[in-house]
Amino acid sequence: MSAFMNARETLLRQIQNKAVVHGKVTLSSGVESDYYVDLRRITLDGEAAPLVGEVLLEATAHLEYDAVGGLTLGADPVAAAMLHAAAARGRRLDAFVVRKAQKVHGLQRRVEGPEVAGRRVLVVEDTSTTGSSALEAVAAVREAGAEVVAVAVIIERGAAPAVEAAGLPYVQIYGLPELGLG
Repeated sequence: MSAFMNARETLLRQIQNKAVVHGKVTLSSGVESDYYVDLRRITLDGEAAPLVGEVLLEATAHLEYDAVGGLTLGADPVAAAMLHAAAARGRRLDAFVVRKAQKVHGLQRRVEGPEVAGRRVLVVEDTSTTGSSALEAVAAVREAGAEVVAVAVIIERGAAPAVEAAGLPYVQIYGLPELGLG
């Protein structure tokens, strides 16, 4: 088994064991679900987060980008994991954070971190149901002057059609069937 497949399988087990919570919940999209996948239990976990970075870097290796990020809060630890995994491989990868609203003080930026203008960026999200958070981040970084090469998520819950309709490649690591859900 390749190192990528091993990391991917190990991460899947981590998600199944630590992040899947059963019970009625309302998702940020407003959709009601019988389960919740709390990926912050993965992306902020010292054992699982490095796997997130490795797996997403490998899954997006066919794309050319030099910065990664998305809408705060779901994308922040994903981008940080990728930044660290890239550094471990000797690759420079910057991260950025897209605020939900532009700051009204300081530099009044919506996209925080190293400048994204003129750069090729990957927008990431931990999980996506409608694609609205990812597409909001896409709009913000485009407004800041970046070229978005794709959107990548750890868990796809239904956003693929919306992202693809926006003309963007969509990379997903797992779908709900792989988690034994849906």
